[in-house]
Amino acid sequence: MTSQQILKVKLAVMNFLEFAVWGSYLISLGNYLSRIGLSEQIGWFYMVQGLVSLFMPGVVGIVADRWIHAQRMLSLCQILAAMFMCGAGLYCASAGGDVAFGPLFTLYTCSVAFYMPTIGLANSVAYTALTKAGLDTVKHFPPIRVFGTVGFICAMLFVNFTGFQSTFSQLFTSGVFGVVLALYALTMPDCPTCKDKTNKSLSEALGLNAFALLKERKMAVFFIFSMLLGVSLQITNSYGNVFITCFENISEYADNYFSKNANLLISLSQMSETLCILLIPFCLKRFGIKGVMLMSMFAWVFRFAFFGLGNPGGGVWLFILSMIVYGIAFDFFNVSGSLYVDKQTSPDIRSSAQGLFMIMTNGIGASIGTFCAQGVVNHFVFSHSDPVEQLAGWRISWFCFAGFALLVGILFWIIFKDDQGKTTVTKYQAETYGGEDAGGLVIDHGKV
Repeated sequence: MTSQQILKVKLAVMNFLEFAVWGSYLISLGNYLSRIGLSEQIGWFYMVQGLVSLFMPGVVGIVADRWIHAQRMLSLCQILAAMFMCGAGLYCASAGGDVAFGPLFTLYTCSVAFYMPTIGLANSVAYTALTKAGLDTVKHFPPIRVFGTVGFICAMLFVNFTGFQSTFSQLFTSGVFGVVLALYALTMPDCPTCKDKTNKSLSEALGLNAFALLKERKMAVFFIFSMLLGVSLQITNSYGNVFITCFENISEYADNYFSKNANLLISLSQMSETLCILLIPFCLKRFGIKGVMLMSMFAWVFRFAFFGLGNPGGGVWLFILSMIVYGIAFDFFNVSGSLYVDKQTSPDIRSSAQGLFMIMTNGIGASIGTFCAQGVVNHFVFSHSDPVEQLAGWRISWFCFAGFALLVGILFWIIFKDDQGKTTVTKYQAETYGGEDAGGLVIDHGKV
């Protein structure tokens, strides 16, 4: 193997571990919480991920840019996240059946506060290493990043088939992956800190100057709808496993294979992601950003509606359809939206603009979404003790979420105006990224 091939393998392993840490608990944590009597607090555990994403990635990013090399910062954050996650597992093990919300939530929050910045740090390490090796990041990073999704899927399946999805052992699983990655990150190529030591204002350092984009009507509309669409991002992560598992309490489905292996079924969503992401360049070129975003919005309608209509028995095909459309719902929004923001902004605030996109979607939008979803589910589902009434409440909840996604889609269709009709990139971006077609996007040679 050449040195470049070895590097790509090392980066693929890093991405595998990075998302295996997350996949160990993200989908199944709600299952465990419901079994220990914390059903009504599930939303808080998912909402806090969005809340810490409002500031922790920016703060850690500044430290990595100025003082601590990115691969070392990645290692430090992962070991701290793993320590707090294992601490949460130890608390649950010692508490037995009397787990209190406060201590568990505090330890969990500290863990995700250090984990969330590592997603960006892992990307920075990969970009730096590829660039140093003379490799085009746009061409070579996506195949490496796919192994992150593979790691997420493998971790999901591991906790599924070991039975950890319903116990605190999933927290230890995440912690072990985190420790392994913390050690492995130290073997990554060096990522020097920024040599530019000029003083910047706090707002500039945190990328807040990108909020100036909201002064332009088209961008303001886009970011507002990105936030509204971000409301949907964590709902099925929060409650999908809990919902499918609840069928075990219905006599008709008590011994059903899929109700006992919810993570296995949900993993089809991540498998769909790996395929749908390949369709994005073609769809952007053919339908433009408005068309692709509408596909995502209406895919969320089907994602929720199929959950509401399906069951793990004869209706399992509806669950499978829900998993398939998730790839369109998630990737067409996140990846295409990021490309659109990149196209619309100047190079000097490009990174800040991407940060603003993440704040609006995974920060504000996802936090609001999980908070509201918790209220809906608590009202229609967990306010009842009878399994049949709970199932009816679940169906109402999924239809409420589908209705919201439909309303957002219709309003976006009416209000948002895509002047270009097609997604374009500037001549600067084409030259920077290499290749005349810039990955399937239409180039506007009139912009410099």
